[in-house]
Amino acid sequence: QLVESGGGLVQPGGSLRLSCAASARIVGIYTMGWYRRAPGKQRELVAILTSTGSANYADSVKGRFTISRDNAKNTVYLQMITLKPEDTAVYYCNVATGARDYWGQGTQVTVSS
Repeated sequence: QLVESGGGLVQPGGSLRLSCAASARIVGIYTMGWYRRAPGKQRELVAILTSTGSANYADSVKGRFTISRDNAKNTVYLQMITLKPEDTAVYYCNVATGARDYWGQGTQVTVSS
């Protein structure tokens, strides 16, 4: 239902853009967002975008990450700049509707020199 892409290996200070394409069968979307799970840590919210266009970010990524959405493509993006080693994690896309939550398969982001 959700197809993620865009992860990879990047040096500190570099940039990446993650994409998450939602199936057209998913309707009644409330929020689209990104979570991450770093090794040995719990999953945490990175950024979330409501249906009205309001965005919220984790304090650790404010000013560096930008979430956006292409409604025509039912796709949500996460633009990440000035990446740090502590951003290394598996990133998961989430789409919340009134009926249920959908999760992507996860994409690895590794920030290392």
